[in-house]
Amino acid sequence: MSHLETVNAIYEAWGQGDVDGVLAHCVASPEWEYGVTSTDVPWLQHQTDRDGAAKNMRAGGEEIEIQQFVPKSMLEGEDVVVVLLDIEFVVKRTGKSVVEVDAVQIWRFDGSGKVSQFRQRVDTHQQQLAWTD
Repeated sequence: MSHLETVNAIYEAWGQGDVDGVLAHCVASPEWEYGVTSTDVPWLQHQTDRDGAAKNMRAGGEEIEIQQFVPKSMLEGEDVVVVLLDIEFVVKRTGKSVVEVDAVQIWRFDGSGKVSQFRQRVDTHQQQLAWTD
């Protein structure tokens, strides 16, 4: 399976709420990171293992309602896939919307073809404001 096919399989699993299906494509201790700024938003926490990554994905599933998730461009390198996507969601507890245009997801792979690192570059400030009452 190519890295692009793996990322597409991850998106398919995630779209079905299948956290275990996402993690099946990851190493035992993947780094999961959303930005360089600290935040208390539960789905944006830096994680360094599968349990932490699952915690972030489950928090997102519980705390937000996705209105739109559109991967627009996928670029593949030797051990990396970079995805530009548009995402729009509502934070359930506040009713506030977040709109991200050209959010960047970076998927890094180890030698066995498993995801070793996931980085997402988003407007963490916008998401923090949407999370805050």
